[in-house]
Amino acid sequence: MARPIAFEMPARDPRKELLARLESAPAEHAEALLDAYELLQQLHEKRVLGLLRGALGASDRILETAVTAAEAPDSVRALRNAIILGKMLGSINPELLQCVAVAVSETLGSEKKPVIDPPGLFSLLSEFRQPELRRSIALINRFLDVLGNELKQAGGGQRE
Repeated sequence: MARPIAFEMPARDPRKELLARLESAPAEHAEALLDAYELLQQLHEKRVLGLLRGALGASDRILETAVTAAEAPDSVRALRNAIILGKMLGSINPELLQCVAVAVSETLGSEKKPVIDPPGLFSLLSEFRQPELRRSIALINRFLDVLGNELKQAGGGQRE
């Protein structure tokens, strides 16, 4: 009768495998290691590593200070205002904002202090014949109208 062949698997030592991989790693990844050393040196020279060590050591105090600052009513209002301003900027037509930017740069941005002599009554009235001026005044008028309606609704219509 046939006898079974005994199969003995050698014991595997994961530590030896890791050590072998670690010994061959510098040769296999020499360029990456040199880049990593260079990056570490730059972080050290700029004192980023020291800053990170300090931040990790004081993480509880930093977190506590941040939470205290975030709970302040001013911080809550500032965050809400930032969100509203972001939404407002997102809703503005870019072409209109470009027109505003050009108008600001041509009237206020050309000199340190714009020198505009006040026009006389007749020259001011003659400027109202220009459709561009009337268009701008209509835009400002519409803005003020909508702003007034929003303020009235927000205040509960206290005063007319």
